[in-house]
This record gives sequence, C-alpha cells and structure tokens, in this order.
Amino acid sequence: MPEPTTPKHYVAPVETESITVDAVRIADKPSNLWRDAWFDVRRRPLFWGSVVLALVFLVMAVWPTLFTATSPTDCHLSESNAGPAAGHPLGYTFQGCDIYARIVWGSQTSLAVGLIATVISSVLGLIMGALAGFYGGWLDSILSRIGDIFFAIPYILAAVVVMTVFRDSRSVWTLAFAIGGFAWASTARVVRAEVLRVRQADFVMASQALGQSKFKILLNHVIPNAIAPLLVVSTLGLAAAIVAEATLSFLGVGLGSDVMSWGLDISKAQASLRVAPMALIYPSIALTLAVLAFVTLGELIRDALDPKARARR
Repeated sequence: MPEPTTPKHYVAPVETESITVDAVRIADKPSNLWRDAWFDVRRRPLFWGSVVLALVFLVMAVWPTLFTATSPTDCHLSESNAGPAAGHPLGYTFQGCDIYARIVWGSQTSLAVGLIATVISSVLGLIMGALAGFYGGWLDSILSRIGDIFFAIPYILAAVVVMTVFRDSRSVWTLAFAIGGFAWASTARVVRAEVLRVRQADFVMASQALGQSKFKILLNHVIPNAIAPLLVVSTLGLAAAIVAEATLSFLGVGLGSDVMSWGLDISKAQASLRVAPMALIYPSIALTLAVLAFVTLGELIRDALDPKARARR
C-alpha cells in the first residue's frame, strides 16, 4: 500500500508595504453642511446665471447712472409712444418718457421695497419662531396662535388696507412695513420647525450640562444651526415682496405717481396697450426676470442645503 503524500500548501507572499487605503487625511478640511452645499451648487450653471442676473439688478438699483444717463422724468409729449431712437433703445411711453431709463430707475424702488420687507419679515419670523420652538410650553402656544392669525390674513390685502389708511404718508418704508409686517408668519413656522429639530442635538444637551443659560444656548448654538432654512425662505420671500410691491403699485395703492416703479409703469401703459404695447411689455419683462432670478436662486440653495435632494441627483 503506497504511503499517503502530504499535500503541499501554497503560501502567498506577504507584502511589507503599509496599507493606506483607509488612512485619514488630517490635512483635509472637515466637511459641513455649508461646504457641501457650496461644492454642489457651484457646479450648476443655472446657479451662476441667476446670481449674475440678480447682481445686475442689484447694481442697477444702487447705481442707476451706470446704466443710463437719461433722466426718467425728462418727458416730451412730442415723443409720445415713439419707437426706439438713438440713445433710447426701448422707445417712449405715452407721456414721452424714456422707457429704458424708467426701467433702470424703477429697479431702485422695487428692490428697495423688496429688500426692506424681506428683512422685516425675516427678523420677525426668526424671533417668533425661535422663541416658540426653543422654549415651548405656554409661550409656544401663544406665539403659534399669533402666527396663525397673521398667516390667515393675506398680506397683499393687509397691505392694501395699510396703504389706504396712510395714503398721505406713502413712502418706501411705509410700503415695506405694510408688506413685511404681515408676511412673517410663514417664516416663523419654518424657523420653529428647524429649532425643534436642532434643540434635540447632542451639543445642546452638552451646553445645558455645562450650566449655560437657555437664552445663551439659543443665541450661540441653536439659531446658528437653524439658519439655513431661513436663508432659503428669505430668498424666495424677496421675490414675493417684489411682486407685492408691483401689484400694489399697479392697483394704485402703492407709492405715489411721482415715484418710478415697474408696477406703476405697467398700470399707466394699460391705456395705450393696443397702440404701443411695448411700453407695457418691457417693464413686465424686467419684473419677470428679477423675480425669476431670486426664485431660481432660492430653489437652488434649498436643493443644495438638502442632503436628500443632493443624493437624488
């Protein structure tokens, strides 16, 4: 009987080099919500297009003389509803005013009202939502009911009433307060929901264990980590405030007739719509582009700050 042979075992050579596949690169900057959002949004051409368009309107509102040297109040009835001419690329209105100059100077009023109204509604919404969401209890119940009352009132209708009552003291600030003072309820709801989520985080519990006061925790830890949705809501609210200003001016309850406004120019151009439609179309295009720029910017920021939305793309 033959002797059993011992099977030979193959031993793979051992590599002596260190494996660095899972090594942590200490030099890399730590990732966070804002950094991930920036890396995501900067690769989208639509973001840069909306940013450029929004900056053009902002610069136009701050320095209108960079875009035109023609006075918007320099009107001549001899040029009534005239077409484009040298130095007047968009023609003239029914009163003989330069359409392009009025669009440029009208951006100052529309964006000023929109920005001030957005700041007012954002500040009120942040204060009411943060206090209601962080402290809870009876304070949450009272502030939430106040927010429900304002949420049930259409801010356009409220602004009409306010501007009618203060018809003798109409100004950019009055109109901005009329819009922003009644548009904060939706912002407060968003902030409250985010504060309710953030206050359950471990770093808030650690701050409480260290003996920090609730108000200090709210200011230093909760609000900075709950500010992202407010940024999105404010960007979208800016577009809504610009539309509200144009609507009120169109209805005749906005600013006075001596102020340049896209909504006011659209309202005045109704009478000559069949004869000279471009006097109405050009301000409408400017209003549409401004609103579209801020709405698109807000939508893109919202998607960039949402990890689930980034994962679906």
